[in-house]
Order: sequence, then structure tokens, then C-alpha cells
Amino acid sequence: MEQALSVRHRQAGFLALAALLLALAGCRREPPQPPEPPKPKPDVILIEPVLPERPPRPELPPLFRDIEKRTFQFFWDTTNEQNGLTPDRYPSRPFASVAAIGFALTAYPIGIENGWVSRTQAVDRTLTTLRFLRDAPQGPQRTGRAGHKGFFYHFLDMQNGHRYDSWVELSSVDTAILMMGVLFAQAYYEGDDPREQEIRRIADQLYRRVEWKWRQVRPPLISMGWFPESGFIQHDWMGYNEAMLLYILALGSPTHPVEPEAWTVWARTYNNDWGVYYGQEYLSFGPLFGHQYSHVWIDFRDIQDQYMRERGIDYFLNSRRAALAQREYAIANPMKWKDYGENVWGLTASDGPQNTRQIYRGEEREFRHYSSRGAGLRENFDDGTIAPTAAISSIVFAPEVVIPATEEMHRRYGEYLYSSYGFLDSFNPSFDFDIPLKTGRLVPGKGWVASDYIAIDQGPILAMIANYRNEFVWSVMKKSPYIRRGLERAGFRGGWLSPEDEAEDEAVNPNAALARELGMAESRAAAAEAQLKEQQRQERQPGSERAQPPP
Repeated sequence: MEQALSVRHRQAGFLALAALLLALAGCRREPPQPPEPPKPKPDVILIEPVLPERPPRPELPPLFRDIEKRTFQFFWDTTNEQNGLTPDRYPSRPFASVAAIGFALTAYPIGIENGWVSRTQAVDRTLTTLRFLRDAPQGPQRTGRAGHKGFFYHFLDMQNGHRYDSWVELSSVDTAILMMGVLFAQAYYEGDDPREQEIRRIADQLYRRVEWKWRQVRPPLISMGWFPESGFIQHDWMGYNEAMLLYILALGSPTHPVEPEAWTVWARTYNNDWGVYYGQEYLSFGPLFGHQYSHVWIDFRDIQDQYMRERGIDYFLNSRRAALAQREYAIANPMKWKDYGENVWGLTASDGPQNTRQIYRGEEREFRHYSSRGAGLRENFDDGTIAPTAAISSIVFAPEVVIPATEEMHRRYGEYLYSSYGFLDSFNPSFDFDIPLKTGRLVPGKGWVASDYIAIDQGPILAMIANYRNEFVWSVMKKSPYIRRGLERAGFRGGWLSPEDEAEDEAVNPNAALARELGMAESRAAAAEAQLKEQQRQERQPGSERAQPPP
């Protein structure tokens, strides 16, 4: 079925391209006939370069300011003031997560800009964190160490900062998320105050000592993890997922850089994940966090690597399509989960009720505890568990559908889902089985709801709302020469990186401009279709109670 859809879509694309060329040819003005025979016309049609379209920008309702403040307070209140370590989750709070620290370092300047903390307070907390990370012991020993070769263990003891347990790996991607927060702090604290100078200096030391090449056990790819007991795990980061930021950091390193070939090989399998899913054509990854994490810090609007240049879009528009496809999946609701609809959607990595199999609607279904959940061409798993972060953190990509979804989830479930630090991690209206739970609780008549906030789900909520308001995190991160270097070595051009070079490239190669025009035309068609569906639904179900659970 998917192959047939893909073939039909390609055929439609070719027809659209032909129609576009004909239209352009028809619109050319014929020059007046000269006395001499006219010169031969060029074989190609030059068109004005057009950037991929941007989503609409509706105003944020007051609810979002409250979400921001509460989510910021999660990082400010739960982080250990003595060492700057941020818990992986709260209130269970068993250990720190280095990725959580990266999001916390990003959260503190957002707090400054909004007046929730003073600059002095944020500088103190940031400096405490960076000093601790710098001084935490590193080495190959199994215990008593925070990391090795500049990398950090995924989970650390909240008090002493050492590897939490023997099952914890030396994580490449979690270290990368931490380094994004470290470099963000370096770029934000620009003052002449000695303490801000020290932040910049320590941040540089932490980034420079990461030995990215050491992780290339199967060059040029980077290994996912390493254990002192058994060595490197047998998996590398390859294909399209959250590790975009990992390779950009590794390419940008001034001390241990990987070669550009790493990005080429990383992207080699992209075509396996490109296709049409619920009306959107895009590079697919089922869980939405894969479409969000790298975008927290990097503005991918209008910049393209070789693959996206060939497709005529950028990674930002790709993430928009992923969010819209997930929403359409929830509307179609092929598994008939309770409450799924136009304003109740969002699958990503999140908590769930329990690892169990239960009978739902007359058939056995699998449910999970913490797991990656998603809807796409691959990496699919759906057990009825919705994570608010999946939708809310897509605010920059598709605000016209994220804003009503956020408001409706708050209105319908807020009584037990929205608390001190904003939205709890997840909920499952379909799960009402009377069995022991791994975490969370059952709400009579409402299903299961998580009991924890998870830092790596909270962080994108706060940062993406800040990016939507005024591009804050993106603007700060553009100051980092390391991020720019990493992007350029990966082959990114255009937009804020090198607009003049991009314009020159398209003048020389009009096919690139044509591809961009076709990509925009496809996006406009998809947006128009989505808008028409929305209008039809509103006409059928007027009023505020539009999204109803299936019977």
C-alpha cells in the first residue's frame, strides 16, 4: 500500500513539475521580433529562487506563558544547587542525566530574559555546573568516574557526579546534548565580568576535550555508546534521527574533528526513510523528538545540506511535515485508541503505564513503560500513550495545529495532567486495566497518567516556545563559531550561513531553484488540503468541543 502511494505521489510530482514548466513557459513575455533571426533560446528556464515556505505565526494565548514559567521552574527548582546536576526525572529523582544538564544550561538564560531569575543567579548556577563538570574525574575505571575521553556517562549520581551504575553507558548523543547547552552558555554570557569570562573559558575547555575520533570505532560513523566492562556497543549513529546535532558538534570541533565523510555516510540511508505518510512527503522518523532535538539549538530554516537541496526543502520544513503527519495519523486513529483526534495527538519517547499485554477492543495489545513511541514510515509503536511534549515542542514547526492542541489537552485533562511544573510527562486514556503499574496512576474514568516530569521532554517545551516567541535560542547559538563550522563542514549552505553563496549557486544552477520552487508548491498544496479538512471538520462539528473520542 505504501509503495503504491509512493508511486502515485512520484507520478503526481512529475505531473506537477511538467505543469510548472509549462506554466512558466506560458508566462514568458515574447520579445519584439528583431530584424535579424532570433538567437537560439536557452535549454533551461531561469526562475527566481524561492525559499521553502514558513508556517503561519498566530499569537500565543496566555496559557503558554504559564507553561513556560512552570517548565523553567522545573529546571531551577530540581537541580542540585551544590553541583549543578539536573535530575533525569522528578519527583522520583534517582539520578542526574547529562542531557538534562544541557537543557538546564539552556533554560537559565531563558529565565533571565523573562525576569524569572536575575543574571547574577543564573551566572552562579551556570558557573557551579561548569566547574563541577570540568573537575569531575574522568578515566576508564568502572566506578568513581563521571566520564572518559571528554564524554560523560548517560546518568550520574546526583550527589557525587559519578557513573550511576554498571548498566549506564558512556553516551555519545547525551554528551552532545550536554555540549549544546555548554556552547549555548558560552555564546550567551558575553559580559566582561570575570565570572562570565570564566563561563566562556570553561565551556571551551569542556567542548575541546571531547575526543570524537575515539568514538569512530567503525569509521567514519560514531558509536552510540561504550562500557568500561565490555567496550564499544555494536551500533553506530546512522540515518535520520536526533544525532544530527552529534555529527555537527563532531564536525565543528577545533581539537578532535571528524571528517566531512562522516555526514555523507550518516545520510547514506536517508532514502530508506523518505516517503509519503498520511499526506506528507518527508524524511521520516517515527518519534517526534528526532525531529525536534537538533532544532532546539540550530535554526535549520533555509539552510540545506546536499540531500535537502536535492529535495527542495530544508530540515525545518521536514519537521513541520512530520508534525502534520502525526496529527493526521491521530485523526485517522487506525488503532481506535480513546480520545485521539485533531487536538489530542503526539507520540515520542515517554513514560507509559507498564510493560504488559492486555485485551483492548477485543484484541491483545502491547503496552509499555518508558519507551520510544511514534508514527511514521518506520520506528512505529503506539499503545495509546500521548506525550504533551510531542505536540508542544513542535510549536515552531506547526503553530496553527499545536496551539489548539495544547489548549485542548490542558482544558480536557489539566485537572490531573497539569501541575507545579506544567504538563506531566504523558497520559493514556485507553489504559484502565487493574494491574500493578510501573509508574503513574489510574484516574477513575480517565485512564492512566504519568507521575513524573522528564527533563529531556521538559527542555524542548521551554526552548521551542522561546524560539517561537523571538528566536531566542537560535539567535544566541548562531554566535557560536563551532556550530557554524560544523554545519558548513556537513555541507550546509544558504540562509543565515551564506545567503550570497546560495544565490550565486542558484544563478549558476537553475535546477536547484526549480527544485526549491517545486518543494514550495508541494508544501502549499499540502497546507491547503489540511486547511480544507480543518474547515470541513469545523463545519460538521461547530463549537469548541470538536475533538470527540471514538465510540
